[in-house]
Amino acid sequence: MIKIPSALFAAFVGIAAFACAAAGGTEKLVTIGPNAFTGLRPVKGVMAPPKVEVASFACGCFWGVEAEFRKEPGVVSTAVGYSGGHTKNPDYKLVCGDTTGHAETVRVTYDPKKTSYDKLLKLFWELHDPTTPNQAGPDFGSQYRSVIFYHSEAQKAAAIKSRDALQRSGELSGKIVTEIVPAQDFTLAEEYHQQYVEKGGRAVCHRRKGS
Repeated sequence: MIKIPSALFAAFVGIAAFACAAAGGTEKLVTIGPNAFTGLRPVKGVMAPPKVEVASFACGCFWGVEAEFRKEPGVVSTAVGYSGGHTKNPDYKLVCGDTTGHAETVRVTYDPKKTSYDKLLKLFWELHDPTTPNQAGPDFGSQYRSVIFYHSEAQKAAAIKSRDALQRSGELSGKIVTEIVPAQDFTLAEEYHQQYVEKGGRAVCHRRKGS
């Protein structure tokens, strides 16, 4: 887990609060089904194979999480959005209010011939501290909680196996609080959130373990 100086921590919180306060607009957001991947953006230079599989993860601010998944060999496309909530037609401002039940989520398609769901799970665990409920680094709120949205029974079994193995490993000082739940409808986030880091934005809350 990365330790962030208190002054920098306060700056991050201030920036996040400003972003939520400034959010809004008239952009109409699109919701896709639990297993759909319409609207996901291809990784530059990666050709889509005839068959892809889909995975969905939430582990904090989706800007940095998406950027890391887009670097992973075998990932074909990604999008950020909102999933796991109870309010229809969520947008960023509503989700920031921590009342809709949604988590900031990254949906990924990947080439099963070039990578595996187990490798994506490994990256998921490396990107955050899964023992902190409703928190990822300097970000607080249920929208930043740790969730694996599984798209099949095989994914569910793999997620549980990887969680239990990590818990037994002794690498973590607390109990894993990650939710492992069926994939739900996914509302694509506003355009400016998509591939935010590639557009020149900064996302400093997520780092691969050891980096």
